[in-house]
Amino acid sequence: MKFLDQAKVYIKSGDGGAGSVSFRREKFIEFGGPDGGDGGRGGDVWAEAVDGLNTLIDYRYQQHFRAKTGVHGMGRNRTGAGGTDVVLKVPVGTQIFEEDNETLICDLTEIGQRFRLAKGGNGGFGNQHFKTSTNQAPRRANPGLPGEERTIWLRLKLIADAGLVGLPNAGKSTFLASVTAAKPKIADYPFTTLHPNLGVARVDAREFVIADIPGLIEGAHEGVGIGDRFLGHVERTRVLLHLVSAREEDVAESYRVVRGELEAYGEGLEEKIELVALSQIDLLDEDERLEKLKTLARASGTRPFLVSAATQEGVEAVLRELMKVIGEAREKEAPPVEDDRWSGI
Repeated sequence: MKFLDQAKVYIKSGDGGAGSVSFRREKFIEFGGPDGGDGGRGGDVWAEAVDGLNTLIDYRYQQHFRAKTGVHGMGRNRTGAGGTDVVLKVPVGTQIFEEDNETLICDLTEIGQRFRLAKGGNGGFGNQHFKTSTNQAPRRANPGLPGEERTIWLRLKLIADAGLVGLPNAGKSTFLASVTAAKPKIADYPFTTLHPNLGVARVDAREFVIADIPGLIEGAHEGVGIGDRFLGHVERTRVLLHLVSAREEDVAESYRVVRGELEAYGEGLEEKIELVALSQIDLLDEDERLEKLKTLARASGTRPFLVSAATQEGVEAVLRELMKVIGEAREKEAPPVEDDRWSGI
């Protein structure tokens, strides 16, 4: 399935149905009076986060959504039926913006979460509402109110526990494929990954979700290469795994380039917990490993992990450390458990 993380759509809620002008016509009833029913309410437009979706590709083929108009009122005090709602089904993690693509309307982060984007118009009153002591036979009714219409942007930010960042060909996709069941495209040339990939890793009987995004190069925040657009997919992660390829001549400079792009992007990425790993170490001998490990440690200010997805060396240690950080974050976010043993006393 093709990946699409941004879409522009037009929505319109249903107009309200018009009220009816009608009078009773019954045998043996001399003065029937008005009996025009009210119009039905127009349908709403809703957005709902559903399970099983991880792309907005459906909105590439349909960009206009209109709810149904309410049915007009009828005689015998019959109210028109309400218009059918329209529901935009989106993946969990979808943000909805105004037409300016900056003003946030809602952020759908949980399965089943709903938000009304456009309210349907109310139905008009029938002529029975306008009967007074001085006007026993009103011949007027209200039209239904028009629905709302607007253009909105849907923007998907994948929800994952850990995010992989690094230069192109740093081994991110290979790492993802080795620790999850995901099957990203892997090749020995830059920008093999053109869109984010998700996978579920398992370690010590616990699971967490990893997001792999296309590689960053210097100037990505200015649009160089693929740019930094896909960094939005790691905004929600609890920890970043920064992979630096052992094939790089200057691993310190490679580390600084990616850190600079994270800081230029902002949105709190530069403040996230970061684990640094020297990847593809199977290509180096022991002396080269030690030299590049020391260089990377000085640049990052932390002790990097040594990882080879091809030989699985160091992979389990990285996964355990990721799970430790994620577990601590989950405990902090979990609501406190109330002790109700003494509530009945």
